[in-house]
Amino acid sequence: MKRLITLAALLLAPLPLAGAASPPRYDVVIRGGTIYDGSGGAPFVGDVAVAGDRIALVAAHVAARGATELDARGKAVSPGFVNMLAHPEESLLVDGRALSDLAQGVTLEVMGEFSMGPLSATMQRDMIKEQGDVRYPVTWTTLGGYLDVLSRRAIAPNVASFVGAGTVREAVLGADDVQPTAAQLERMRGLVRAAMEQGALGLTDMLIYTPATFAQTPELIALAKVSAACGGIYTVHMRSEGDRLEEGVAETIAIAEASGAPAEIYHFKQAGRDNWGKIDRVIAAIEVARARGVRVSANMYTYTAGATGLDAAMPPWVQAGGLDAWIARLKDPGTRAKVAAAMRDPHPKDWENLLAGAGAEGTLLLGFKNPKLKPLAGKTLAAVARERGRSPEETAMDLVVEDGSRVGIAYFLMSEDNVRKAIRQPWMSFGSDEAAPAPEGVFLRTKDHPRAYGNFARLLGHYVRDTHDLTLAEAVRRLTSLPADHLAIADRGRLRAGQFADVVVFDPATIADHATYEQPARLATGVSTVLVNGRFALRDGRPTGAHTGRVVRGRAYRGGAGGGCRAAAADWRWY
Repeated sequence: MKRLITLAALLLAPLPLAGAASPPRYDVVIRGGTIYDGSGGAPFVGDVAVAGDRIALVAAHVAARGATELDARGKAVSPGFVNMLAHPEESLLVDGRALSDLAQGVTLEVMGEFSMGPLSATMQRDMIKEQGDVRYPVTWTTLGGYLDVLSRRAIAPNVASFVGAGTVREAVLGADDVQPTAAQLERMRGLVRAAMEQGALGLTDMLIYTPATFAQTPELIALAKVSAACGGIYTVHMRSEGDRLEEGVAETIAIAEASGAPAEIYHFKQAGRDNWGKIDRVIAAIEVARARGVRVSANMYTYTAGATGLDAAMPPWVQAGGLDAWIARLKDPGTRAKVAAAMRDPHPKDWENLLAGAGAEGTLLLGFKNPKLKPLAGKTLAAVARERGRSPEETAMDLVVEDGSRVGIAYFLMSEDNVRKAIRQPWMSFGSDEAAPAPEGVFLRTKDHPRAYGNFARLLGHYVRDTHDLTLAEAVRRLTSLPADHLAIADRGRLRAGQFADVVVFDPATIADHATYEQPARLATGVSTVLVNGRFALRDGRPTGAHTGRVVRGRAYRGGAGGGCRAAAADWRWY
C-alpha cells in the first residue's frame, strides 16, 4: 500500500516545464570569442567559463549557462596581461583602479625596482619628505607591511613586488659610497630572506642610481643567492645600457650563473646613438648564455624615449648621501663647476650620462614638485636653458635645487629599428616602467611618459597589427605565460581550467594607444572587458570600481600553507 501511495505522489507531482532554464552552473561564461590561451599556439573560437575566482572550462562550446553571459564574437579573449616592470607603488595608495593599465588589459602589476621596504627610520622620514603630488602616510617598515596595506585597499589589479637590493643596502649602510663589512652583508642577506618570506618574488636592483650603484658584483651575488634559495629571481636595471652595455649584460649573466637565480634585464635598450650598433652582440650574448642553461630574459617598453630623473645626468659622487646632500653640493660654486664638467663628458668611464646620450634637445622635462616650476613640464632642457640664458648643465643643476627633487625627465635615447628588433626576441616580455595613473585629479598636476597609458596597447595595435613584428598569439604569450613562468607564478598567465580567472576581452582590429608626449594622459581603447580573479574590473570599457585585485606573493611566503626558504636554487623547480 505504501508503495502505491508513493507511486501516486510521483505521478501527481508537477513536471518541469519544457524549455525551463536550469540554474546557472557558472558565474560567467564568455562566449564565441577567438581564444588566445597564452601558450602562443593557434587561436580557436570558443567559450570560457568562470566559477568563483577560477577558470572552470575552456572549450569550443560550454553547454551550461553562466549567471552572466558575455558575447565576445569578433573579439580576442586572452589571459590578463603582466606588467613586468611597474611603478604603481604610490599611485595605488591614492587610486586603486590603476586605470591607465586596466584600460590596456593589465591584471598583474609587478613592482619593486626600489621596493617599499625594508625601511630604516631615516628612509621612512625621507619617503614622506620627498613625496610630490601623490601624498600618503608611511605606516610600514617592511615590504610585507606595505603589501598588507595594499591588500586592505580597494585595488583593481593584482600586485606583486620584488625586494630592492638598493633598498636593502640603504637600510643597512645608508646612502654613502661604502662597502659592507662581513657582518653588514649578513644583515643585508637576512633582510632579503625576510622580504622573500613576506612574499617578494625575488631580488631587484637599479645599478645606475645611488646608492645602488655603489654595490660591487660580489655583494649582488651574495644577495641573489638568497633570492634563489627562496625561489626568487634576480632582476636588474644594469650598470650601463649605453657605453658599457656589453659589460652590463656580462655582469648580469655572471650573477645569474653564480647565484642560481634566473635573471631578468629591465627595459632592454641600447642608449645613445653611439651604442645602437651593439644590439646584435648583446642579443647574441644572451642567446649563448641561454643555450648553456642560464635562465636569462628581458623586458622592454615600446618607445624610443626612457624616463627617469636628472640624477641620471650627474655623476654618482655628487649624489652620495642622499637628496639633501646632493642639493647642498649643487649650491657650492666649486662643486658645481666640477659637476658641469662631468656632465659634458659624453663617455664617462664610471657612470651612465643620459644627458650626453640624449642631448639637451632630447631631454624633455616632465615632473616637478614646485608649483612655480610646473609650467616647464613639456619643454626640453635646451629650451628652458635658452629662456634662462644658462647652459643646459647649469640649468639642470638649478632645477634640482629649485624643485628639491630629482625632477622627472624623458630622455630620447633609442632607435626605432632596435625597438622593433628587440620586440621580436622570443624571451622578451613587456613593462611600462611607470605608475598606474588616471587622467584626472592629482595625476594631472604633472606630465607622464606616454608609456604609462599606452605601452601594451601600442604593442598590440602598432607592432602586431600595423608593422607585423609579432603575431597576435605570440604577443599574448609574451604578455602572459612568459612572464608568469619566469616569475614562477604557476596559477596565472594561461586560459586553462584551474588557473585564476584573470581574463581580457579586446578587439584586435581597434586596440590602440592615444597617449603622446604632448598629451600623455589619454587612455587606450579597444579593451572592453577585464576580469580579475573572476570579477569584473572593467566592463563595457568602463571601470567597475570593484575590489578585484589581490597581492600575489612568492613561493617562500610564510603566510600560507608551507612556504619558507630552502638551502639553494637547486631545491626549487624552475619553469
